[in-house]
Amino acid sequence: MNSFTLNAPAKLNLSLRVLGKRDDGFHEIDTLMVKLPGLADQLDFREAAEFSFECDDPSVPSDERNLVVKAVRAYESAVGHACKCGISLQKRIPHGAGLGGGSSDAAAALLGVNRLHDFKLGVEALHGLAASLGSDIPFFLTTGAARCTGRGEKIEPVPPPSALRVLLLKPVFEVPTPDAYQRWQASREIPGISYGPQIMDGLPLVNDLERPVFEKHRFLAELKQWLLERREISAALMSGSGSTVFAVLRDGADAAAIAHSARLELDPGLWSWSGITG
Repeated sequence: MNSFTLNAPAKLNLSLRVLGKRDDGFHEIDTLMVKLPGLADQLDFREAAEFSFECDDPSVPSDERNLVVKAVRAYESAVGHACKCGISLQKRIPHGAGLGGGSSDAAAALLGVNRLHDFKLGVEALHGLAASLGSDIPFFLTTGAARCTGRGEKIEPVPPPSALRVLLLKPVFEVPTPDAYQRWQASREIPGISYGPQIMDGLPLVNDLERPVFEKHRFLAELKQWLLERREISAALMSGSGSTVFAVLRDGADAAAIAHSARLELDPGLWSWSGITG
């Protein structure tokens, strides 16, 4: 029986500019994204008599609402027959975090079922399916870093920026992406909060969605400022639409100690992860 495993890595937006609202209701963006190879969901594929899907996280829907299932259904429509396979998803990337976990899972599902079906669809066809399912999904069909434009579905591979050692912190609450974009145009900056670009090796780290998200979820603004005030940290930014805020660590910084301090001083329920950008 054919079986294999694919990893679905998280992503960080090192920059995210919102350029305006489009006629189709989406927003025109320009973003630079990198993957986090060390933080990844795991999808196990196996041949089976009929399609099935299960996830080890009970808070994640395992029915037709899940992007993995939607990806399989889209693939079935494209090739004209049912996918006879079982997929098991082990979640490691928190959802509602701005880390692209669901999108990465969907991309891995497309790659996996295409492999099980002798690569019936080429790169362009898979990209089209991915773009129809979600703006971030095409990025995860590629390797390395990319500049993504349009609503995020136009992918331009770029040389990867210098690897960054990062610490990710996320409170228990999630931020729905549509809400962040809906509030973008009318939102205002909070006095005393840093929103401007932070230059790292010539690369401006900036996120235009911080304004609407911080206005509604002020804890994230406080978390970013708390990180920026620490000498072990050279930059801090919200990823995507949140609720994860990441810090770029200086040489010698103790990520575990910083996360411990953040839990003591800000929120004992903070989720954390540290590693290197791809």
